[in-house]
Amino acid sequence: MTQQPIFPDLAGKDVAVTGGASGIGAAIVRAFCAQNARVSFFDINETAGQALEQDLSPLAQFVPLDLSHPEMIAPAFDAAARDGAFDILINNAAHDDRHRIEDVSPQYWRDRLAVNLDHHFFCAQAVIPAMRQAGRGVIINMGSIAWRVGLDDAPAYVTAKAAIEGLSHGLARSLGRHGIRVNCVLPGFVRTQRQVEKWVTPEFEAEVLSRQCLQDFIQPEDVAAVVVMLASDSARAVTNQTVIVDAGWS
Repeated sequence: MTQQPIFPDLAGKDVAVTGGASGIGAAIVRAFCAQNARVSFFDINETAGQALEQDLSPLAQFVPLDLSHPEMIAPAFDAAARDGAFDILINNAAHDDRHRIEDVSPQYWRDRLAVNLDHHFFCAQAVIPAMRQAGRGVIINMGSIAWRVGLDDAPAYVTAKAAIEGLSHGLARSLGRHGIRVNCVLPGFVRTQRQVEKWVTPEFEAEVLSRQCLQDFIQPEDVAAVVVMLASDSARAVTNQTVIVDAGWS
């Protein structure tokens, strides 16, 4: 694993990470803790969340939260912010279940957008007032190359990921005057434990590598490294951008 640089300006910053209990989210939580930031991470998976908190305490604290209920987001964020405000928000939570077009009901469609899209806006809404008051802040929304490459058998997920990129650019334009930077990160196929358990076969791995310029799998830590850099003052002039981490797929 490549050793990541230290960004001194991140030390002591209060960071909120959604979907932080496992996969890319857990790598992001670990990466910010390695910067001596204070991380509150929100997830529905209490077992994984508590285990990660125990491993990274006292820098990390786990907050159980079902992000598909937007009315619960602001109270949870307010209670978790250690100094009353978050400096950085990483909207990462998602669920990429496959689904056939003919099987999608109105309720299932609504549920998929709630799980994959809606909370990006409402989490941002929860942290923006304090960021405005401070005159600075960072919001990073995690999208996916899925919508750009036309992922099969996941129309609701693909729709949500496309919308996240649009939301990011809209927020960046609205919030830039307040010193708040907003960017969107699009990972490619990332070799998380969940992906390995659900999708990975030798044939699938061969197909992925055939589509990438780099002949190596993306690890969660690779994505986390980009997120941390974008959150730091090293990227102080970077906003309203989509940053792709896909080993050259797209």
